[in-house]
Amino acid sequence: MSQSYKANEESEQEPNRQNDEKGEGIVEKIQQLGQTKVPEISQDSNIHCLTIIGQIEGHMQLPPQNKTTKYEHIIPQLVAIEQNPKIEGLLVVLNTVGGDVEAGLAISEMISTISKPTVSIVLGGGHSIGVPIAVSCDYSYIAESATMTIHPIRLTGLVIGVPQSFEYMDKMQERVIKFVTKHSKISAEVFKDLMFAKGNLTRDIGTNIIGEDAVKNGLIDGVGGIGDAIQKLRELITAKQNKTIDGDLIQ
Repeated sequence: MSQSYKANEESEQEPNRQNDEKGEGIVEKIQQLGQTKVPEISQDSNIHCLTIIGQIEGHMQLPPQNKTTKYEHIIPQLVAIEQNPKIEGLLVVLNTVGGDVEAGLAISEMISTISKPTVSIVLGGGHSIGVPIAVSCDYSYIAESATMTIHPIRLTGLVIGVPQSFEYMDKMQERVIKFVTKHSKISAEVFKDLMFAKGNLTRDIGTNIIGEDAVKNGLIDGVGGIGDAIQKLRELITAKQNKTIDGDLIQ
């Protein structure tokens, strides 16, 4: 077979190979996202979106059928966001049922200590340990139809019935209360009243608050959607940039 014939054959096969790869890519997008084309985010975007959905997975691995957010995936992202100079703001989108208390608190602490502007928005639900994550940002939003469940700390699995176990639970609960009241406008007394209220949830203890109620209680800053959250984040980014410029001018 001559060299020119091989070259022609390869050139004819190349478009077919590209079409096959393109077809496989489309199938993969349909399987993963339910659509053929995903809108692309500009590489010049200065906002990073962090999603926290399903159940927050901590030290114990949850069953594969559970929709989870793994804290070992979130923590490196937060470190990268802090280090990346191109990222000027963080948008945290929550729709979570809660999960591991210590993992949730770890994520909350990291978000609250990021030096860049942060805004959170609760869509659907921000329950249990999702509450500290929602209030950990500089400004928080909740959708009008979204809910937040506030209840006492609960443990699953084997619990040793000794005073030390209950003391540990009580101290962990105080950690959650202290963090939430520090990073929101709600008082410790009101938050505890919501946490220990009886009769609001079937077979449970606690309170389920919706949209405006979360704002009225001082837990969340405002009712709004994704557009409001992005606009607020841009305002915070601009305010920080102006503050930095003013600081440089003073120096």
